[in-house]
Amino acid sequence: MPDAVESVWPKTVVEICVVRLLRHLFCCAARRDKIAELLRPLCTAPAEEAALERFAEFAGVCGRKYPVVVRLWENAWEEFSPSFASGTGIRRIVCTTDAIESVNARIRRAVKARGYFPNETAALKCVHMAITSLDPRAGARPDGPCAGTPP
Repeated sequence: MPDAVESVWPKTVVEICVVRLLRHLFCCAARRDKIAELLRPLCTAPAEEAALERFAEFAGVCGRKYPVVVRLWENAWEEFSPSFASGTGIRRIVCTTDAIESVNARIRRAVKARGYFPNETAALKCVHMAITSLDPRAGARPDGPCAGTPP
């Protein structure tokens, strides 16, 4: 995927979603080992050099028991390290695609619940209602993007 994006937009910096990386890691490790807590200093490090030090510590502690996890982070490092160019506050906001996935899941759920749409307008209304239901104030804004249009 990164190669495809960079072939179209050469100046693109591709970053991996840290939450997805951690979720993938949980498939490989036992929950009782609290690997997420061991990785927290790595993810919250102020700079890449500090993160590399934290990763070396993590690899020393968990490398024998979970070599797959260490390899996973080594393979993902190239896509993880660009995040250190941003400050820690920005990284906290940008580190995940969960907000986008939440909207997509809400739309998928609404469409799946209806099953069949007689025409395109009905499908668009269903998607509109699913999106506006994310914000309880959406219907109360007279100047909103859908002002004057029925849901």
